[in-house]
Amino acid sequence: MVHWFVAGDWSHPESNRIYEKLNEIYTRLKSAIGYAAETGHMLLDMEEEDKEHALAVHSEKSAIAYGLLHLDSKEDIRIVKNLKVCRDFHHVSKLISKVYGREIIVRDRNRFHHFKDGECSRLDFW
Repeated sequence: MVHWFVAGDWSHPESNRIYEKLNEIYTRLKSAIGYAAETGHMLLDMEEEDKEHALAVHSEKSAIAYGLLHLDSKEDIRIVKNLKVCRDFHHVSKLISKVYGREIIVRDRNRFHHFKDGECSRLDFW
């Protein structure tokens, strides 16, 4: 089954659950690993807090949250993205794969990334 996610969009019928899961993910990553959003590469003229929020609601992160909610723990989470993944998403995907013990496979416009046990199959070449 294919699901479509847009950054910051609330039109999905399970948006409340997805955003609750995203909050849980960030809380867990911050407490377990000390995660902090990588905003240094963002060229937008925004306050730091706004940049962090913009990164937190990326469509691919919503897709991971949806996958964690609905897929069996033995199933890979598969995401197709029409753009190149950003540095923060790449980092978060590695962390989620480690903390949640899940394999995440992402196809961006250039290549596949396979995240497992906190590592990327591309050796962090993204």
